[in-house]
Amino acid sequence: MDDHMDEKQEQKFHQMTETPVSRLICRLAVPCIISMLVTSFYNMADTFFVGMLKSNSATGAVGVVFSLMAIIQAVGFFFGHGSGNFISRELGKQNYEDAANMASTGFFAALAAGGLICLLGQLFLEPLAMLLGSTATILPYTKAYLRVILFGAPWMTSSLVLNNQLRYQGSAAYGMVGITSGAVLNIALDPLLIFTAGLGVAGAAWATIISQFVSFCLLLIGCSRGGNLHIHISRVQLGPSWYIQIVRGGLPSLARQGLASVATICLNRAAGPYGDAAIAAMGVVQRIMMFSASAMIGFGQGFQPVCGFNYGAKLYRRVKDAFWFCVKSATLFLLAVGVLGALFAPRLIALFRDDPEVIQIGTMALRFQCATLCLSGWIVMTNMMLQTIGKTAGATFVAMSRQGIFFIPLVYLLSRALGLTGVEMTQSVSDILTLLCAVPVQLHALRELDALERGEREQ
Repeated sequence: MDDHMDEKQEQKFHQMTETPVSRLICRLAVPCIISMLVTSFYNMADTFFVGMLKSNSATGAVGVVFSLMAIIQAVGFFFGHGSGNFISRELGKQNYEDAANMASTGFFAALAAGGLICLLGQLFLEPLAMLLGSTATILPYTKAYLRVILFGAPWMTSSLVLNNQLRYQGSAAYGMVGITSGAVLNIALDPLLIFTAGLGVAGAAWATIISQFVSFCLLLIGCSRGGNLHIHISRVQLGPSWYIQIVRGGLPSLARQGLASVATICLNRAAGPYGDAAIAAMGVVQRIMMFSASAMIGFGQGFQPVCGFNYGAKLYRRVKDAFWFCVKSATLFLLAVGVLGALFAPRLIALFRDDPEVIQIGTMALRFQCATLCLSGWIVMTNMMLQTIGKTAGATFVAMSRQGIFFIPLVYLLSRALGLTGVEMTQSVSDILTLLCAVPVQLHALRELDALERGEREQ
């Protein structure tokens, strides 16, 4: 690939740096929102169909393994965001050679990491299941589900890389096709494999990894279309500077997703003394909240390529305008979702597990989280902007705060002080403390952009 632009790349560059940011973000966000909603929906599909087995232990097992899937996703997001952030800034500088090299480097590194997770997980299956928070009654279901999920780790990690790289190039529609196709297949396969084939909870796992493989293939095809950067092993770079760039761009994602997994393990352990119903309830609430926030995250994903391109092109005013537009829009949306979620909490929990104890525990936990949901608008957009413009320290700190620095100690402290109520309210308390940290961090970054903008005007 030459350093000069071809026609499609030139059109994309002008689109990203000249279209009004509100219109551009909305256009880019639509396929991201669809992808996130569908992904969240099929993540909930396993919980929904396994819940029909009428077993709190089986439902709890899906929640337990969810923390391992979060680890797999953390690895995928680490390489996907690490390479994608670099790619968007280099495309803004019109440096296509380095962008193409990074695309292949990030992809193959994630594929190898996924293979390592699969191998180690299979070797230490039962200890891993117990480490994830499985109880003795849940363990047989956890092992059946976990064993299959691990086989899909290589293409689960690399699919996330492809999806993020396409998104950072401003080609989220190609990612949407791959993600939604796999999601629809997953929803269709769940009842077929769980009930018709009689595979039970393992059937849900097979449905997940088969659909993920289909997504992987479609995303790989998308990389060869529409002027996108092609993936080829000959472009893999082994020099340390490339992996330093991946670490800089991907560390906040690894911290956020990795700590989300650790937080889920801690949550399962804190809920464990209150029975399988408590573990099942908290697992259901996690899936519902993930779905509730997915549209907002998809909206933010429409912001990231705009942020990266324009930061690379030194158009700092557009970066700031895009941030404020996204924060205002996301906060209003989440406020409305939070009100509706609190009102209909019992019905939402009952959709997944029609058990009185699960509904009672889940309703209280869901209402606590809905009360602070709107705070995520500032928190998530701050994290996305800092990560995209290469502010690794600030982005990592904000990413670690919500489900790490605050959540992990709080879930133990509050559960000991307040019992089950403490477990149910931990995420909300963590959200408030995270916002108090994220506001000054982001205001400092915005002042730095002001200074860069003044410097450009004076040159």
